[in-house]
Amino acid sequence: EEMALAAKKLGWEYFGIGDHSQSLKIANGLSPASVRKQWKEIDALNERIGRAVTWLVLAAVVISATNAIVRKAFDMSSNAFLEIQWYLFSAVFLLCAGWTLLRNEHIRIDVVLGRFSRRAHTWVDVFGTLFFLFPMVALILYESWPWFTRAFASGEISGSAGGLILWPAKALVPAGFVLLGLQGVSELIKRIAFLRGLGPDPLDKVHVKSAEEELAEEILKQRGEAA
Repeated sequence: EEMALAAKKLGWEYFGIGDHSQSLKIANGLSPASVRKQWKEIDALNERIGRAVTWLVLAAVVISATNAIVRKAFDMSSNAFLEIQWYLFSAVFLLCAGWTLLRNEHIRIDVVLGRFSRRAHTWVDVFGTLFFLFPMVALILYESWPWFTRAFASGEISGSAGGLILWPAKALVPAGFVLLGLQGVSELIKRIAFLRGLGPDPLDKVHVKSAEEELAEEILKQRGEAA
């Protein structure tokens, strides 16, 4: 009764939380399929962006190696080579934040939460998303958007000789936190769906085979065929 009252105050009756008489339905005619569609669209967006952005790590390595070789071999260098590496690292860190949340790979210290049931753990995640993640995203977007627009309007460039323009790097901050906020919405929907019995446990990590694992499997498969 108390949980139902709390859910009503927070507006979660839209998702059917607190209505124990309809354990497999969501209020206002929202079906489990439509709930899954909402989170899958956000997940697909962050998945595509995350996978594409990871290639920037390779680009940063190539630029770093090239810069080192040119500096040693020809005694030449430029601040632009250094700054582009910072830009690429920033892009990976910020634009992959939503993908990392999707994969449930952010660092967790589960000394206390590890003792809780999955439902209790999920409730903690719901609370954290609503009262910590969303306010943080809103605050950073509020502060970073004018910071970016001022740099864009003025054509701000680095103070270092030969440095790069700054607005593309500053644009990464609001872009990254928009993606993180969207993924937060997706994760919130998943957790509410799980609490209602309409979805899988969102705390289960999705295991994606690495290139090394796929290669090892292929080698074992070939050995088996040869035998």
